[in-house]
Amino acid sequence: MISPPTEAERHQSKRRRSVPFKTTKGKFLEKVGLSFTCNLAYPLSLNPFFNSPSLSTGTDTLLKPTILSSLLVLAIHLACVDIDPEDKGSLFLFSSWVQNRNHSLSTWVASNCTNWTGIACENQTGRVVSINLSYMNLSGRIHPNLCKIFSIKILILSHNNFTGQIPSCFGWLQNLNTLDLSHNRFGGALPVTFMRLGQLRELVLNSNQDLRGLFPWWIGNFSTNLEKLDLGFNSFSGEVPESLLHLNSLKYLDLEKNYLSGDLPDFYQPLVYLNLGSNSFSGTLPCFFASIHSLNVLNLANNSIVGGIPTCIDSLQELTHLNLSLNHLNYGISPRLVFSEKLLVLDLSSNDLSGPLLSKIAKITEKSGLVFLDLSHNQFSGNIPLMITDLKSLQGLFLSHNLLSGEIPARIGNLTYLQVIDLSYNLLSGSIPLNIGGCFQLLALILNHNNLSGEIKPELDALDSLRILDINNNGISGEIPLTLAGCKSLEIVDFSSNNLSGSLNDAMTRWSNLRYLSLARNKFGGNLPSWLFTFQAIKMMDLSCNRFSGFIPDGNLNVSLSFNYEEIGRRMSKEPTVAMHDMEIKIFMVVVDSNEVSFNYVVSSAVGISLSDNLLHGQFPESLFGLHGIEYLNLSFNFLDGKIPPGLQKMWNLRALDLSHNSLSGQIPANISSLEALMLLNLSYNCFSRFVPNKQGYGKFPGALAGNADLCVESSGEGCRRSGLPPVPGKGPGEEMVEGPISIWVFLLSAFVSFYIGVGALFCSAPVRNYILQTKVSGCQ
Repeated sequence: MISPPTEAERHQSKRRRSVPFKTTKGKFLEKVGLSFTCNLAYPLSLNPFFNSPSLSTGTDTLLKPTILSSLLVLAIHLACVDIDPEDKGSLFLFSSWVQNRNHSLSTWVASNCTNWTGIACENQTGRVVSINLSYMNLSGRIHPNLCKIFSIKILILSHNNFTGQIPSCFGWLQNLNTLDLSHNRFGGALPVTFMRLGQLRELVLNSNQDLRGLFPWWIGNFSTNLEKLDLGFNSFSGEVPESLLHLNSLKYLDLEKNYLSGDLPDFYQPLVYLNLGSNSFSGTLPCFFASIHSLNVLNLANNSIVGGIPTCIDSLQELTHLNLSLNHLNYGISPRLVFSEKLLVLDLSSNDLSGPLLSKIAKITEKSGLVFLDLSHNQFSGNIPLMITDLKSLQGLFLSHNLLSGEIPARIGNLTYLQVIDLSYNLLSGSIPLNIGGCFQLLALILNHNNLSGEIKPELDALDSLRILDINNNGISGEIPLTLAGCKSLEIVDFSSNNLSGSLNDAMTRWSNLRYLSLARNKFGGNLPSWLFTFQAIKMMDLSCNRFSGFIPDGNLNVSLSFNYEEIGRRMSKEPTVAMHDMEIKIFMVVVDSNEVSFNYVVSSAVGISLSDNLLHGQFPESLFGLHGIEYLNLSFNFLDGKIPPGLQKMWNLRALDLSHNSLSGQIPANISSLEALMLLNLSYNCFSRFVPNKQGYGKFPGALAGNADLCVESSGEGCRRSGLPPVPGKGPGEEMVEGPISIWVFLLSAFVSFYIGVGALFCSAPVRNYILQTKVSGCQ
């Protein structure tokens, strides 16, 4: 452990820092404001020189290059000094403890401070005043000799992989005004010696998840200059100390994602940024009166705040971001709650708010700069107010999971900057508005689980940037319009559970980026087109519960489908199998300012193909086995016949395989045990035959082989028995035939078995199978 600095060391450091310019040249440079970036401590600025009246006109302009060259030489002579030997030795020791994979510190060899990456020195003394080694992929522990650089004012080691505890000797660096150790792997508690850092203005320690312990009681007392405190994404617990609430210099406070608790505090200083999200604060929402004229960002999301939203919140006239989501706020929103036109983000999602939506968000709606509005996952009712269509800057509109009724406002197409519309899981009726094509920047249109009717509007072709189109679980009818070929950016298409009909038209071939396609539970018919399996990026396709007929397209299926087995192979094979129709879309929008909004999404679903409950026939496509990364394959309830071709073992990521209720025959695959990820298997009610040894591994899938009349499954200790049927009691060797009621039961059971086998054989005959093919009714309802 390093010893505290002696008085002599402090005096020497102070003396070195206070050396003034002595020369006439130095005074001249000071007068014209010249400095140099040689050591990154003082930026070069020659604007006063070039803007001087004496050099701005006439023949004096010709002197500028000559004078500039002389000034630069002089500046270099003054600024590019040798690094102080003691500081140099301390930095060498620091680097000796660091793993430097990017060789970022390879320049730490010369004497001149200019050549040292991330190091800035004082111009006259060579003492190190700034260390900035962020984003250099450094790892290891901090050598204590770093604390001997007493002249340092800025220390930034963020976005690396440093470990261990934060050195307590940092508390002796009493000239520090900026300390940033964020995004590392430091652990333990904050050193109490930090109380000595009386000059500190910025303390940034966020995203060190191993930093833990009670929230420091001294944090509000150690520096009256502290302006920024960021301890977010750590593991601190306890309550916020009272002293922090009165720290007058504090402007920026971020304690997000810790384990802090207690009543939500009100602060008595004019904060600009307050982020207490993702903690366990409780109580009601304060008014933050001390920050009425200063607060820009207020994030209290994901806590346990109760009660209503007080109307005094609208007094925060400088507010640009307000996030109160994921709390227990209830009651309705007062119509008197009207925000400033400066508000960019309003997120009240995932609460218990009820009543009608806000009829007015800003005092002058037409001047509102709101770009993100999220009121989803509440209990709002009534119609969507027309006020929404006056928010001209709006880019994200999230009103899903409420009780909203009525029609989608016809003027929604006036919102030309909209990127996301999510009105899913409501009670909306009517049709999709005709002018929605006016939202020409739209990236996601999510209207699923409503009572919408009518047809898919041909005008949607104007949305050539649209990536997500989800209208599942509505009452939409008609055919897929040919004009949807204009939506060439589509990646997610979900039309499932509607009344759509017709065949698949060639407009879909323009969706070259398609990743997820669900047309399940509709009335589509006709043959499956040959181009169906040519989407290069497809991950999931669900056409189940329709009336498709003909053969399953084969051809180059194994090379055309881009199921990335390297990507999905990293998933845990022990996760429960998900049905094909279980898809979840999570959309992320990050609002930096009114002109910069980023959009991204994540889709969670099984990776695979479902063509179940159709009228498909023909043989099993052998090229399906080329889809090495597929997790889910469901061809059940069709009329496939013939044998299962060899190659099932190639689908090594397969987790669920359902070929039941077909007319497949021959011997079942013998290598099922090699599919280690397989969790669900169903080959029942087919026409398989022959003997199935127990060693093939079918025993771990109960009922998987039921209903195959000619299949003989080896049973432990019982020899061979018919698949899916219990062994028939009877006369064993040396046993008498049982008389009475039991013999009647044996007779009835034998008769039932005979009937069962007969029906199975009848179903597997070609004429009967063809008749059923013509009269089959889907069982998807």
